[in-house]
Amino acid sequence: MNRYGLIFVLYQPDAEFVDNLRHAREICADLVAVDNTPEPDAALHAALHRERIDVLVNRNRGGLAGAYNRGAEVLLARGCEVIFLLDQDSKIEASFFTAMMRASAEVGGDSFVLGPRVYEINLRKCMPTFPPGRRFPRPVRMTEREHGLFPTLFVISSGSAISAAAYRKLGAFREDYFIEYIDIEYGLRASSQGVPVYVNADVTMQQTTGHIRRHGKLYTTHHVAWRRYYGARNAVHCLRLYKAHWGLHWLSGALALHQGLCVALFEPDKLRKLTAIACGYLDGRRGRLGTFERLHPRIHAYCTRASRDAHPAEHAKPASAPGDAG
Repeated sequence: MNRYGLIFVLYQPDAEFVDNLRHAREICADLVAVDNTPEPDAALHAALHRERIDVLVNRNRGGLAGAYNRGAEVLLARGCEVIFLLDQDSKIEASFFTAMMRASAEVGGDSFVLGPRVYEINLRKCMPTFPPGRRFPRPVRMTEREHGLFPTLFVISSGSAISAAAYRKLGAFREDYFIEYIDIEYGLRASSQGVPVYVNADVTMQQTTGHIRRHGKLYTTHHVAWRRYYGARNAVHCLRLYKAHWGLHWLSGALALHQGLCVALFEPDKLRKLTAIACGYLDGRRGRLGTFERLHPRIHAYCTRASRDAHPAEHAKPASAPGDAG
C-alpha cells in the first residue's frame, strides 16, 4: 500500500485550525477538507481553493460521521488505499504518515483499522487500549509503551487510518450517531467482522477531550448538555448492538451513572445535563436514533439554551474526541 489520503474536518474554524489544515496539506498531497459549518465562510473557501486545497461543503449533514463519509467517497474515488481521519484541533508532524504507513505494512493484510497512541493533554497520560476478549476487556496502559502494535477493540477516530478494503467491507460511519461513539461503534464493527484494529505505539498524537478537570481520582469533561445526550444514548445503543461478540453491554448503564455523578458533583448547569443524560439513556434502550433536536425538540431547546450561553466555544465545536464517553 503506497497511496494514502487525509480527511480533514472543519467546523467554524479559527485561524489556528486553518493553519493546522495548511500544515496538513503540506505533508499530505491527497487531502480533502470537509467543512461541517452550517453556514460556511465563502471567503475562506475561496482562499483555500486558490491554494489548491479541496474543500467539500457538508453543513453538518450526518455530523462528524457524515463528514468522514463524504471525504472517504472522494479519496476512494481517487484510488487511495489508506484513508486517514483528522479533526481540526489535532496536530501532526511529517513523520506521522511515514510511521503509520510503515505500521500498516506490518499488519499482515489489506484490511485493518489503525490508530496512534493518544496522549490526553489535560490528564497528562496516554489513553489505554482495550484488547479483544469475550469477557470485559482489561485495559492496557500505554503511557510506558512506546513501540509496537497493540490489538484493541477500537481507536479514537482523529489520527486513525482505515484501509480502503476495510472501509468497503465495513461500510460507512453511522450518521444516525451524529457525534459520539462513531469511532467506538466502527471499531467494534470491525472487530466483530474479523477486521483487525491496532494502536501503533510508535506514533503519539496529542489530544484534548472537552474541558477536562481533575477532582481527586475523578475527572469530568464539562461537555455541554446536548453532547451528554449523545454520549449516553449512543453508548447504550452501541454496546448492546455488539453484545453477542463482546461482553460490554452492561457497561452503558455504569457510564451513564458515572456521567450523572460527575455532573452532579462538579459541573454547572446540572439539571439540563442530567435531563439530557436520562433522555439519551432511555432513547438508547429503545433504539431511537437520529438528531436530538428532531427526536425531542422541546427538551433539546431547553438543554441548548443554557449551553449556548455557558459554553459558546464548545457549542460551535461538535466533537474534539468523538469517542469520548466521559
